[in-house]
Amino acid sequence: MSFKEKIDIDRLPRHIAVIMDGNGRWAKEKGKLRVFGHQNGVKAVRDTVEAAAELGVEYLTLYAFSTENWKRPALEVTALMELLISTINRETKTLMENDVRLNAIGDLKSLPSRCYKELMEAIDKTANNKRLTLNLALSYSSRWELVEMAKKLATKIKNNELEAADVNEELVSSLLCTADMPDPELLIRTSGEHRISNFLLWQIAYSELYFTDTFWPDFRREHLYEAIFNYQNRERRFGKTSEQVI
Repeated sequence: MSFKEKIDIDRLPRHIAVIMDGNGRWAKEKGKLRVFGHQNGVKAVRDTVEAAAELGVEYLTLYAFSTENWKRPALEVTALMELLISTINRETKTLMENDVRLNAIGDLKSLPSRCYKELMEAIDKTANNKRLTLNLALSYSSRWELVEMAKKLATKIKNNELEAADVNEELVSSLLCTADMPDPELLIRTSGEHRISNFLLWQIAYSELYFTDTFWPDFRREHLYEAIFNYQNRERRFGKTSEQVI
């Protein structure tokens, strides 16, 4: 029986976040350059997005490029940016056909101008789609996001728009990149690594974490179904006792 058949559609996570890891190691095992892994990772993105949309997941956030990734070899970074552009151009039609809205978070202005332009055009074109929001984290890191949030708070206090006593969790959340979406209930990381890597640190405070040894280029919809099934078989207590959440 497929894991899809075991999923309770009425208990889907509204928001799933994914750390897409293992492209480089997957390519290395095949005697190829790292960019070969990134190219094949696009297939995993397509399959995961389609599967999430078909199930009824509302938000899917993919960690595509971190602020730390700029430190990688220049050739790899350039190849990644070109791959991003070509993928956006190729997949926008599919996003439209599947009613998927594209969004992006991160220091987007740091992207190459052509990449930024293509990204913004795709975001504008898909803005009215409603089936699923595909949220790409690009030039993103949680520490960068929290620093930006702190700057916004400091500016508001300096301009007498609020007082320090007004700062609470709701206000902080409203100043983050993900202000218009729910926090992820499920975070998936591929490739066997067991760390968060500076991703959505505020937002995943109560997320269920799911780690798989599968490298991202090999990740397919059945892996997503398995992760969701695993999530649905956990008890989410949010600080309460088991008896309180029954």
